Amino acid sequence: MKILANDGISKSGVKALENAGFEVIVVSVAQEQLQNYINEHHIEVLLVRSATKVRKDLIDNCPSLKIIGRGGVGMDNIDVDYALKNGINVINTPAASSESVAELVFAHLFGGVRYLHDANRNMPLDGDTKFKELKKSYGSGRELRGKTLGIIGFGRIGRQVAKIALGCGMKVIASDHEVGEADITLTFYDGQEVTLKIKTAPIDKLIKKSDFISLHVPSQSGYLIGKDEIAKMKDGVGIVNTARGGILNEAALLEAIEDGKVSFAALDVFENEPTPSIKVLMNDAISLTPHIGAATNEAQDRIGIELAEQIISLLTKA
Repeated sequence: MKILANDGISKSGVKALENAGFEVIVVSVAQEQLQNYINEHHIEVLLVRSATKVRKDLIDNCPSLKIIGRGGVGMDNIDVDYALKNGINVINTPAASSESVAELVFAHLFGGVRYLHDANRNMPLDGDTKFKELKKSYGSGRELRGKTLGIIGFGRIGRQVAKIALGCGMKVIASDHEVGEADITLTFYDGQEVTLKIKTAPIDKLIKKSDFISLHVPSQSGYLIGKDEIAKMKDGVGIVNTARGGILNEAALLEAIEDGKVSFAALDVFENEPTPSIKVLMNDAISLTPHIGAATNEAQDRIGIELAEQIISLLTKA
């Protein structure tokens, strides 16, 4: 049985699948050539991340497919319902990358409040000639401790973000359509644990009370955060989006940065991905990463193993 990992898979995932008797093909087939490749090689399992799209036409024209696997959480690049209706199992790895995404959120937050993203641009250019000026420019940073972090979307990633925030001494408020209350357990190196209850609140309340806001929701039909929502936020708010491009209105964000309403933003995802707006990329108040939330060695190992375990379970039962 052949498995095509079109957007890659960790060595640990490959090893687990091969040990179970599967043939794993790790190549990157262009989208327009994918249908022919699947049919020519009789691929039964297609594994993707965010790059490869699995739409109705591919599903209709590739009768050998039994499983479509997404290495990650969001599955907006897969026509999930249509695949299920056609008898194809669709799997993902919702728990595997939570820690990595949450740590990236705080990499951006720590960098944002101390201007590291901008300092790292300017120090190589002017550090030897304008050291004192740069020191003065970046000398009014803030601490995260004691501030309020609003988390919009309180699933696995949102809860992991809450854990780090609580560990940093921040106050956490969260909003979620489905979760009313969640237990957040902080586990320490020596085995000790502390569990705190976080009750969710309406978004309208959250955005008014938060010093920083982190987005953790799936793709939406429209903007979740636009001009009206930003207007209700605290002056000097910081906004982080590691969820999906298109849930945050980037034009409204740029305007709010220009007006001083938003002190900084951090974007790992973009409206026009993979060709983000030049205005966004050049704005010195925005910390930027190229959609790398789950891109750690540890997360990719967990993703590969989790996919392998699900595939083995499904096809062994079959």
